Amino acid sequence: MLTGMDVVVIGAGVSGLTTGTCLAEAGHTVTVRTAAPPERTTSVAAGAIWGPVHVGPPGRALGWARHSLDVLTKLAGEPETGVRMVSGREVTRTEPTMPFWAELMPSIRWCEPDELAPGFAGGWHYISPVADMPVYLNYLRNRFARAGGTIEIAEVTALGIAPVVVNCSGITARYLVPDPAVYPIRGQVVVAENPGIEEFLISRDEPPPGTVYMFPHGDTILLGGTMEEGDWEITPKPLIAKRIVAGALGLEPRLHAARILEHRVGLRPCRPEVRLEAERIGDSLVWHNYGHGGAGVSLSWGCAAEITTALG
Repeated sequence: MLTGMDVVVIGAGVSGLTTGTCLAEAGHTVTVRTAAPPERTTSVAAGAIWGPVHVGPPGRALGWARHSLDVLTKLAGEPETGVRMVSGREVTRTEPTMPFWAELMPSIRWCEPDELAPGFAGGWHYISPVADMPVYLNYLRNRFARAGGTIEIAEVTALGIAPVVVNCSGITARYLVPDPAVYPIRGQVVVAENPGIEEFLISRDEPPPGTVYMFPHGDTILLGGTMEEGDWEITPKPLIAKRIVAGALGLEPRLHAARILEHRVGLRPCRPEVRLEAERIGDSLVWHNYGHGGAGVSLSWGCAAEITTALG
């Protein structure tokens, strides 16, 4: 067990900030070193509904997701976190199959026929934590600071930079580690004024490269999205934005007059399996914590807890 060690966490997205917070609250001296501040990381573009998608292995992911669900559900009772419990539907145009994580959601049920728009074969309704990411990242940043943690804006070019390092570098792990198994799935979203929508809606089997989803956050609503595998472009694409809005309008006519407020892009750091393991690099103990795909928020507290327990 390592007690009161100097720890450097690489990356200030949701995985890095959550891990840094857990370690700092456990008594370690923690610095998050990041090339970009939290508000400019991939995490800010996340749809951020709990649900471990595009991630493996299922067994370990389910354990991390269970712990994260417990924590996020508790945070939903604190207004400053930006996390709320929201009900909604995930629908499909093909034969519906419950996701592997359905056992963790006591509220989940099959959709009734009158809950499905024309063209959909089925779906499921459930209640889940949803995070307004700019607010949530700011909450994590402040909680990390209250625990004594510091954030340092600097490029990271090597892993062996402290007695203990936690590598939460996301998509950058492809080059930093290097790990060629890491690849991007580009996600683009549109933030619009919310005309009064209270439930989320997800359709994952739209024509490539798309998926259609909408997540309400009070006065605003986040519309998505894309699943563009191998695309590294971080600038919003106008034609994609138009397709996102059109797809959302096709499922929710109330969005017709909604004013567009913002465009966001993030690169989901995908990998066949999450890498959560330790190795020695020179004199440093390096814990790798990356490859969370589209489930960064959904696995964040579980992965952070495993590392924190291991370090003591």
